[in-house]
Amino acid sequence: MSLTYKQQFIKFMVESGVLKFGTFTLKSGRIAPYFINTGNYKTGEQLSRLGEYYAACIAENKVEADTLVGPAYKGIPLAVTSAVSLWNNHKINVNYCFDRKEVKDHGEGGLFVGKQLVDGERVLIVEDVMTSGKALREILPKLEATAKVNVVGMVISVDRMEKGLNSDLSAVQEVLRDFGIKVYSIVNMADIISAIEDGIIEGKEYLTAMKEYRAQYGVN
Repeated sequence: MSLTYKQQFIKFMVESGVLKFGTFTLKSGRIAPYFINTGNYKTGEQLSRLGEYYAACIAENKVEADTLVGPAYKGIPLAVTSAVSLWNNHKINVNYCFDRKEVKDHGEGGLFVGKQLVDGERVLIVEDVMTSGKALREILPKLEATAKVNVVGMVISVDRMEKGLNSDLSAVQEVLRDFGIKVYSIVNMADIISAIEDGIIEGKEYLTAMKEYRAQYGVN
C-alpha cells in the first residue's frame, strides 16, 4: 500500500521517538495518552526528511510566499530545511530568515538574519508545534517593526486540535481569530488516530484513551 505523505510523516515521528503513546502529564496538567517531543529530531537525515514534509504541506496547500521566517530557536533549522526542500522537490524558490533574540547594533545590524524584509513581502512563519501560540505572538511585533510584510500563514508539524485552558478554541483557532492568520499543519490529531486505526503505526491499545481524550479536550 502506498502511503500518503501525511501517513509517512506520522510513521517518521514514531520512528524518530518524537510521537510516543502511554500516560503523560502535560504542562497544562492534563493527563494525555500521547506526547510529542520535537526535541528528539537530532540527525541530518531527520532534518532533511522533516523539510520534505514541510515543503509537501506548503506545496499541497498552494501557500504562496516570498520568504520563510523561522522564529528562534526551533524555527531556524525548520525554515532552512523547508526552503531547501521546496527548491529540490518542487522547484519553488523562496528566501528564508530568522530573528535574533537581541538586536544587533553593529555590522549589518537589524532584527533578522538572512533575507532583509521589505514592505509588501509575503512571509510564511515556520514552527514545530503550537501549544499556545506564544512563538507567533513574539515574532509578529518583530516583523511589524521591520517592514509592512504580509503574513500569508504559518505552518506547523502537528495540530493537536485541543482546547486551550481558558477557551473552547484551539491555539490554531485562536490565532485565526486574533490575527487572521491561517495555520497549516502537516498532520493533526485526527490523522494520527486514523493512522492507528488503519495499522499505519502501532498503538491500537491506546485508541480508546486517544478517543476519550479527544472527546474531552478536542475541537473540530
